[in-house]
Amino acid sequence: MSQPSPYILEARNINKYFREPVLFHVLKDISFGIKPGEFVSIMGKSGCGKSTLLYILSTMDTDYEGSLLLKGEELQGKSNKELSVVRNEHIGFVFQFHYLLPEFTVLENVMLPAKKLGRKSNAEIKEDALKKLELLDIQGLASKLAYRISGGEKQRVAIARALINEPTIIMGDEPTGNLDSKNAENVFDILKQLSTDKGMSLLVVTHDLDFAEKTDRIIEMADGRINGQPLKPL
Repeated sequence: MSQPSPYILEARNINKYFREPVLFHVLKDISFGIKPGEFVSIMGKSGCGKSTLLYILSTMDTDYEGSLLLKGEELQGKSNKELSVVRNEHIGFVFQFHYLLPEFTVLENVMLPAKKLGRKSNAEIKEDALKKLELLDIQGLASKLAYRISGGEKQRVAIARALINEPTIIMGDEPTGNLDSKNAENVFDILKQLSTDKGMSLLVVTHDLDFAEKTDRIIEMADGRINGQPLKPL
């Protein structure tokens, strides 16, 4: 009988090719795992493949070779419809650009992924969304239109939205890239709290060394590969 995987998310020998205009090997035998409650950052120079890897890990790119497992379940080979359910239910996203709908209120923006998942009533979703805003100490913004709040506030709203479906893992692509140092530190503290207090797993692509050095482990990438061993051991 096989042993259950110790990882929430596991990549096994992931290879990715760009085929136009010429064949190019982007990701080369990427293998690693993220444990429950672990906060992992991925670093590397522009063009090293880290964002490409994140899109594969988040199931938004399915054109790759290798194996991708979430909570021990193989995702490679699932249909787009099945993967859409996986994303909505298990993966929360925080991007460099918050992608809030400007003419919607903060509360409405946070509720959107839960409405799409369709597992709860509107009243239940609203209650959950208000709790997420309270968790991030922005409950006072609930009725404000998204375009009328500050950049740091928008990123907190984006985190609340990522949390609304109680995901298995949060993935971030440069989540502090557009923030000043104070707001960047606030966002890091929020993410770290989710890891330590809520036991949530986090995977963040970042150029910010100060941010990365405070995470549990750094995965360094260069030329489509993971550099040797991670800087901090599993």
